[in-house]
Amino acid sequence: MIIKSYEIQKNISNFIKYNLFLLYGENDGLKKDIKETISLEARKIDNNTEILSLYENDITNNEENFYNSIYSGSLFGSNRIIIINNATDKIVNLIKNITGKCSKNIFIIIFSDILEKKSKLRNLFETNNKTLCVPCYSDSETQLQIIAKRELGKDNIILSQESINLLIEKSNFDRGSLKNEIEKIRSYSLNKNKIEINEIKTIINFAGEHKSDHLINECLCGNILQYKKILSEMYTNAINQIFMLRILSNKVQRLLRLKKIQKDFNSLDSLLSSSKPPIFWKEKPTIKKQLNIWKLDDLKSTINEINDVEIVCKKNPQISKIVFFNFFSKLCKKASSYSLLY
Repeated sequence: MIIKSYEIQKNISNFIKYNLFLLYGENDGLKKDIKETISLEARKIDNNTEILSLYENDITNNEENFYNSIYSGSLFGSNRIIIINNATDKIVNLIKNITGKCSKNIFIIIFSDILEKKSKLRNLFETNNKTLCVPCYSDSETQLQIIAKRELGKDNIILSQESINLLIEKSNFDRGSLKNEIEKIRSYSLNKNKIEINEIKTIINFAGEHKSDHLINECLCGNILQYKKILSEMYTNAINQIFMLRILSNKVQRLLRLKKIQKDFNSLDSLLSSSKPPIFWKEKPTIKKQLNIWKLDDLKSTINEINDVEIVCKKNPQISKIVFFNFFSKLCKKASSYSLLY
């Protein structure tokens, strides 16, 4: 069964009777918020609710352990929430096997990236009345402004509209990143309610983040010389690899969305002008070039590669820097070879 994200957040008590949730789409921050909403409701039932986080590979490599985690009793409480990350159609048969068979104290939340309409996993959750399918699309600028004002209002922090717009731009239209920036502001504010824009720029390290954004754009444009120049200006030991991968993922996913509907427009200019959320005018020439360089299938495979690199970096911090920079260099060279055809 399909429901909208705001429905489950507004009326979670109506949906907690379901114990299989599929959250798919590009909005990781929204997925996290929905997961927290489900977790809080489960804890109202039992404060000792246990949470188990798995990746798809963990399940496919050891199906018996997965079934045991569902059908065996919880060690710490009567409720158990099982999170399955980076899920694809590979686990659709496993999910079919447990649909309708889980006890009411087991909640399974599945995170997936963008799923096509032909996806077997998506189809299963959309058509089964015992499961919930929640599409998690990108937030609009208006939605992000509402989130920012709501979060700032919790501590009576007052920011100008210009400052809020800057926060949204800095977060690359990602609600998770936006909340992280607001946490920095909370830590800074203490008893100070009104914060000026110059202070905001210092708090969120806007100049440093501008370099990161510029680096990723040059990488996707295949501008090897500019990419190397920016990289040499950055203190590589201080680079947050996971955050950079998330920015890259958001940019590639935006290109993917635009590429899918490109055929419906007479020109790239009309396509970019109709984009939701709106694209800043300064970004349009860069995005236009990237759309000319990258093909649809290459963007899809790049999304999968980014997810794989993120998993490797998280699981192997000792080699994460090498994996990270090798991936970015490979991506820049690939874009450069495509741009020769452009």
